[in-house]
Amino acid sequence: MPDACFSDGDPIVLVVIGYVVVVASVLGGYAITGGHMGALYQPAELIIIGGAALGAFVSSNSGKAIKATMKAMPMLLRGSKYNKELYLDIMALLYVLLSKARREGILFLEKEIADPAASSVFSQYPRILADAVMMEFLTDYLRMMVNGNMNAFEIEALMDHEIETYRHEAEIPAHALSRVGDGLPAFGIVAAVMGVVHALASADLPPAELGALVAHAMVGTFLGILLAYGFVSPLASRVEHQVSESVKMYECIKVTLLASLNGYAPLVAVEFGRKVLYSTVRPSFLELDDHVREVKSLT
Repeated sequence: MPDACFSDGDPIVLVVIGYVVVVASVLGGYAITGGHMGALYQPAELIIIGGAALGAFVSSNSGKAIKATMKAMPMLLRGSKYNKELYLDIMALLYVLLSKARREGILFLEKEIADPAASSVFSQYPRILADAVMMEFLTDYLRMMVNGNMNAFEIEALMDHEIETYRHEAEIPAHALSRVGDGLPAFGIVAAVMGVVHALASADLPPAELGALVAHAMVGTFLGILLAYGFVSPLASRVEHQVSESVKMYECIKVTLLASLNGYAPLVAVEFGRKVLYSTVRPSFLELDDHVREVKSLT
């Protein structure tokens, strides 16, 4: 069963729509019951919850994790670069490299990966050439194929370890945001308890005023839960989806190279790579075949 991959649509629009639905549903339901909106405006509660969450985030993460999380936030509002066109490019690139290596000898790869920026093959795929991490992954394993000191099983094990390391590092922002989301309801309770303490310390006030203080205190619990599950946790999920998309690219490269190492023809090897892609961005067999034929005519 194919994995889900949420890459369609403008991310900014999706985030805004999601947040609007959350706020409209919660406040709309509250208004229908006759609730007063003014009672929910409690900036002090927001300061307590937000400040405590920020402090906990800083104290529970290393400098590298904080930097990675801050770097990941703008990426949540950008469209995914891992689309069908990019996958067609990487499979076409792999096909050309493997085909030329078969015709001209394995040392052809050594010349191409020595300086990819000056390579006549890599230069035809600027989007791939611009991704330093992907290029390092690809060229490192092509270099191992050229050296011939490792068999396919050893290279596969090494690839698996590297991909797992990449996934672990890329998911650090998701884990950090998830922990903040998990902590927000508790900080909401802290704010509520402090509000109740304030209310009890003002027990000499008239019942109406005392009731208002208790109601204001309860807003803290409400805000903590709403911020956690309506705003922060969804961002952590978006990071996880983006990581899954990026990992698929490396798995596609891995499967294609391993198929080639096991003796399959370049055209069959790229078909192996096609099969591991998510169904939402996977080119059809005919699309890949047409693209490869076009590449053949240019090489």
